[in-house]
Order: sequence, then structure tokens, then C-alpha cells
Amino acid sequence: MKIRKVDTFPLLYRLPKPYGDANGMKRFRASYLIKIEADSGECGWGECVDSLGTLQITFRERIIPFLIGKPVADRRKLAQTVKKIHSRSASAVSMALAEITASYAGVHITDLWGGRYRDNVPIYASFQSYSEEHDWQKQSVLAVKKAAASGFNAFKVKIGGKSFQEDIRHINAIQDALSDHMFLALDANQSYDLAAASLWRSIMEKQSGFLWLEEPLQIKYAAEYGMLRQRLPVPLAGGENIESFADYIPLLTQRSVDYITPDPLHVAGIDEYRETLSMARAFGIRATPHTYDGALTRLYALFAQACLEPFSKMKPETIEPVEWDVMDNPFTQLIPIQPSNSEITLPYGAGIGLEIDQELLSYYLWDGSSYE
Repeated sequence: MKIRKVDTFPLLYRLPKPYGDANGMKRFRASYLIKIEADSGECGWGECVDSLGTLQITFRERIIPFLIGKPVADRRKLAQTVKKIHSRSASAVSMALAEITASYAGVHITDLWGGRYRDNVPIYASFQSYSEEHDWQKQSVLAVKKAAASGFNAFKVKIGGKSFQEDIRHINAIQDALSDHMFLALDANQSYDLAAASLWRSIMEKQSGFLWLEEPLQIKYAAEYGMLRQRLPVPLAGGENIESFADYIPLLTQRSVDYITPDPLHVAGIDEYRETLSMARAFGIRATPHTYDGALTRLYALFAQACLEPFSKMKPETIEPVEWDVMDNPFTQLIPIQPSNSEITLPYGAGIGLEIDQELLSYYLWDGSSYE
């Protein structure tokens, strides 16, 4: 079974109201999907992120010519080569070839991976808390309350993009709005140094219900994370931008974090992503996926969590939650699954068990115009 055809789908949505985090405002959402067809007739979908123009040129001029005629079964080898051409494209190729393989065998992706431990996977509502409106704090609180009313019981909001006092007022307002048995993660997007991050200690000692503090420091500072972990009364999380599972080793061996946050879009394929999860288990550290930038990618992260062994024998049914983007982003609808009571029920069937929304693909297809 060999690769016969590769189609690309660059997608763009310009945000009517920008929103953002400590890294700045987002004025658009973009996604890049590919569809690989094998000579046996099976097809598979994959996803990656980067500049749409860069991805279009790279796929058309280098990646597609390389892939045509290659064996589908060489998924890992092909992903490694594609990574050398364009690192983030490897995830798309790996996903698509995995789906083709599962479809050809007549099984679901999770069966291809050895089977599930569970059909339901927990999720949390992920926000971009900042906006250009003067009452951004009020708008953020209203958005969290809306998500809570829809059934979410866990949320992630942003800090580090405003002054310390502004962020504290914002977090206090959110916690006041949430009821008991609801949980809050804080994501600083690597915006602090050790001294500034330590200021959150007094806040966290007075309040309960924090899930974790995510990436308060640059993730390369494993030793500093270890020091901060000793100072703060809440778990630390990080690692979404790490590109190789081997690069997690300093965080794991130095016990620098309580959770790693790998992103399937950032490593060299879905197989390496799953190895990252297993390696975290081997070190006794939890893994909660970062999946903000892609609906198909998030689906694969959900599949991987379904196949991941429990982190505790005391509660074998539990698993770490997966990030769920609740911001203005139509690409969330590419995959026809919806949250219910802060979890997702996974589909069965061959391949991914779902169909990509073709009308949505056509509607948001990028026309090649400037957008950045």
C-alpha cells in the first residue's frame, strides 16, 4: 500500500474581536489540514500549524513530491524525514498515515494502538483571557461563567500579560464566580522569572481549587522549576513547545514539574507523542495535553489519553484532562464531537470514526491574501 495523492487545506479565520495571552493579541485563527490517499483507496487526515504560506510552499515543492509512492507502513520513517524538511509538518503526515493504516485494517485508531482503557476522557475549558476592551476582566469572567453553565467544571485562564495586581483581581473575580467543586488552572506562557512567579504563593495559600500553574518560567530552566515547585502549594505544569520527547528528560529526571503538557503538533509525529506520554508514566509524572491549536490534533490527543494507563491504582478510571478551546474559533467544528459534563465520549468505527466537515473546509479555505 503506497501513497498516491496528497491534498492540502490551508484554513483562515480573521477574528472580529482579537483576544490573547501573555504573548500578545491573536487577530486570526489558522489551521493546515492535509488529506493523504493510498493506492488502495483509503484516506487519512492530518493537521499542522505554521505560516500558511510557508506550509503551502513546503508541501507542494518538497513534502508532497517526497511522499508520493512511499509505503504507508513506513509511517515513522517518513515522519522523521519530513521533520527534517519542516518539523511541524511531521505531525500531519503521521496522523494521516495512521488513519490510513487503521482504516485498511478495519479498526479504530485506538485499536491500532492496543485498545482503550476508557471511552470517556475529561476535558477543561481553555480561555484566552485578555482582550482590547477596557472591561476585559468583566468579559473574561462572563465567558468562564458561560462555560460553567454549559457543563464545564475545570477551566484554564491566562496570567502574565498584565500587571501582577490586575491579574490577581482578575483571578479573584473568576474564583468568586465559580461554585464549589470547580477547578482553575493558571497559564503564564513563560512570562515570569523565579522571583515574580513566587509572588503567587500568598494568593494560592489563601485560596483552593487550583489545578496547576502552567509555564510560569521559560521551560528550559528545569532547575528553577524544581525550586519553584518547592515554594508553591499548587502543582506545576509545562512543556507544550518541546519538540522531542527526549527533551522532556531534564524536567522528568529533576522532578521539576507535576504535569507535562505535550502537544501533538509540536513533536515528530503522533507515535513520538504517545511515547512522551508513556515516558511521563515511567517517571510517575502526569501528562495533560496541550491542544489549543487544532481540532483534529485534539481528537488524536483524546485518543491517546483513552489508551494511556491510569496514573493511580487507587482510582483506575481517572485520567488527566485534555485542553478544549472555547474561544471564537470555527475550526473547533471541523470534528463533530461535543463536550458533555466536562468530558468527551469517543467514537468507534474504522480510522478516526468520524468525518471531517467538508463544507467548513471549503468555506474557510485561505485565498492566499496577507493576514499576519
